[in-house]
Amino acid sequence: MKLISGWPYTLSMILLTIPRISAIQLDLTSAASVRSAASQIAFDLMSIYTGNRTGDVPGNLPAPYFWWECGAMFGTMIDYWYYTGDETYNDETTQAMLHQVGPLDNYMPPNQSSTMGNDDQGFWGMTAMMAAEYNFPNPPSDQPQWLALAQAVFNSQVPRWDTATCGGGLRWQVFPFNKGFDYKNSISNGANFNLASRLARFTNNQSYADWAEQTWDWMEKVHFIDSKYNVYDGAGVPNCDQRVPLQWTYNVGIMLHGAANMYNYTNGAAKWKTRVQGLLDASALFFTNQGQPDVMVEVACENTNTCNNDEMSFKAYLARWMAATAVLAPFTADYVKQKLAVSAMAAAQQCSGGSTGTKCGLRWFRRSSFDGSTGVGQQMAALEVVISNMLFLPEANNAATSEPPPPPAGSPAGSSSGSSTGASSGTQASPLASTQNNTAPVLKGPVTASTGGTSKGNPNAGTIASTWSGMPAAGPITTAGKAGAVILTIALISIMSGGAVWINME
Repeated sequence: MKLISGWPYTLSMILLTIPRISAIQLDLTSAASVRSAASQIAFDLMSIYTGNRTGDVPGNLPAPYFWWECGAMFGTMIDYWYYTGDETYNDETTQAMLHQVGPLDNYMPPNQSSTMGNDDQGFWGMTAMMAAEYNFPNPPSDQPQWLALAQAVFNSQVPRWDTATCGGGLRWQVFPFNKGFDYKNSISNGANFNLASRLARFTNNQSYADWAEQTWDWMEKVHFIDSKYNVYDGAGVPNCDQRVPLQWTYNVGIMLHGAANMYNYTNGAAKWKTRVQGLLDASALFFTNQGQPDVMVEVACENTNTCNNDEMSFKAYLARWMAATAVLAPFTADYVKQKLAVSAMAAAQQCSGGSTGTKCGLRWFRRSSFDGSTGVGQQMAALEVVISNMLFLPEANNAATSEPPPPPAGSPAGSSSGSSTGASSGTQASPLASTQNNTAPVLKGPVTASTGGTSKGNPNAGTIASTWSGMPAAGPITTAGKAGAVILTIALISIMSGGAVWINME
């Protein structure tokens, strides 16, 4: 073995032993500080995205990331705009969201059929719903509108409700040829529940609320949600009696946010308050690990450092949905503020890696000891938990009229050239946004169709009838009808992909 000697090598070894100092400074009492930190994290996140480059596909992340995560990522960018007022990435967001709608405007693009899950489609639908709720700038009038896109996703999932196995519920995968078709999981049904609850609140249509109730009841019946409001991963068909006991942050988060929407929609119904509180209590599992109270941890994989690319993003959604819950159900605000504040400070300390010295790790409980991992999920999680603290800052609404933070050096093209338009512009507080605890959110809540929402809807969106005129109205959904819908969808995907389809019915 040849030994390496000399002072350069010695110096490098010494430098490796020095704890890394966080390159992102964060003061949660200052909106300017939160915006500045968020601006850097957002820049590092969008630096990974290639869909805005010539020759690439808008709405796709580079390998090894899956399509669904890009939809989730643009939800983070809408959140970023909403909390900070910074329009830098709005054009890229709109471009991606419209490019991926697919031939029926329901986020089922043909080239994603081989991995199309109800959860994948659901994440794009929830991002469209967020755009409607936050009055994100509407697409041109000749393009699909945010609310209609969310409705289209919901409408296309309703016929997939499968009573032939497990007494109901959505399967994980849309098509029988995909691995996972024989599995029903909480995230697919949770996304459907979440969309239904939000559509009920936005449109004031009881039919959506009834569907949300049905989905919740079914998830309790098959014990995906237990008596203590723990939310488990899922179970296989035909009976869903062998539950996979893993718990993930995004599962409790998606149910929490949906329940908060139902609480708000029902003007504080006791049943939904109990469910919101129960889910919030269950979320404590993710804040009590590694001797770091109140620091969020993905307990199923983070302790063993085995999280995959998907799982590295899950904490982003719990942070997002806890913050939104604090607005919709203000009695939760004290608890939410404490968890998100401590987690944000820990996350900022992890943002000291990568080529810029500002990229974020995942294992926040390590504080300033950078964990060595970087990527889309890590950036999303850090960004969501940091910007969510804007909820509780008196200056938060100034984002509507103040200048956005300057982009970091080397910011990609596409920066906004007009005046800043804050996300809270035109919004009104939710009906229950009164001070019911010591910490009332300052930022105004998501709009509805009757409280300033401008996005246009289409209750028939995403169906064949909404795309081609002259189609008869849909009747009751039968087993044969479900099978036919799958066959027709596969055929449409094949035809619109330029291929041929052969269906053997023998």
